[in-house]
Amino acid sequence: MAVPAHLLLIADIEGSSGCWERSASQFLTREWATACAEMSRDVDAVVKALFDAGASTITVKDFHRTGYNIIPELVDPRARVVHGYRRGAVPGIGDPGRAEACFMIGMHAASGSDGFLAHTLTSRLSRIEANGRLLSEAELFASSLGRFGIRPLFLSGCPVACREAAHAIPGIHTCELEKNNPRESFNVDAWRSRLAQSAGEALRRSSAPPYQPQGHWRAVLALRDGMLAARRIARRWGLDWSGDSIIINAEDMEGLYLMLIRICYLTPAMEPALPAVLALYRLAGWAGLLWARRVQDFNH
Repeated sequence: MAVPAHLLLIADIEGSSGCWERSASQFLTREWATACAEMSRDVDAVVKALFDAGASTITVKDFHRTGYNIIPELVDPRARVVHGYRRGAVPGIGDPGRAEACFMIGMHAASGSDGFLAHTLTSRLSRIEANGRLLSEAELFASSLGRFGIRPLFLSGCPVACREAAHAIPGIHTCELEKNNPRESFNVDAWRSRLAQSAGEALRRSSAPPYQPQGHWRAVLALRDGMLAARRIARRWGLDWSGDSIIINAEDMEGLYLMLIRICYLTPAMEPALPAVLALYRLAGWAGLLWARRVQDFNH
């Protein structure tokens, strides 16, 4: 199989080399500013390896919180870095363009797992099961891209995130970052070298097909805020609920993903105003990233 020339790289922060505590994933903390820099260097290492392995174009999609975490000047200029979320065929990404394959780096495990800072879309969900197993963001991303023929070749993150991806997505390659040991003992250069090597090998060797799960999906979402919150949100969207859980029945994973987005981020009143909401969100993200660049201990 020929090496895919056009690649999409989705980057998150929890599974990156600079995020070792919850505050490093939270907007406008000094720990987050440092994590942004290290996440950007992780992306740079992978991008260079993928170009060396035969890629001709790489689009990097920042997919944490506001979508403004990657420092463009720390990433190989041959890659195109896209900040902020877009409406369109692929949630958050919009138009996937000519992408043939997807790489996901810095990912976290699913809500309900024991992974590092595990959650699916939002930490307000304490657990999410779909057709009897935990559902991760990696699986949602891979499915939303799969209907465009985009192959999920690689994922990096904590060991739990890697195991979940390998179990759910046939043929995907993974690279683990263990965070149970003290950060002081972590050799970031050695790990980043291994990350880059693993990504390059995945591009050259992976035969993973597009991820296109078929059939009906039944998802059960347990809310940390309990029964009253579950009832309120279920009624808002016309869904079933039981105790602290909301129940979704969807004809396919695309429908499940869209309903999860509504539950986690929107209200019916917000949907018509979504373009304006996204524009304001991008403005906040841009301002936050500008602050992070100016933090004194950021440039190291």
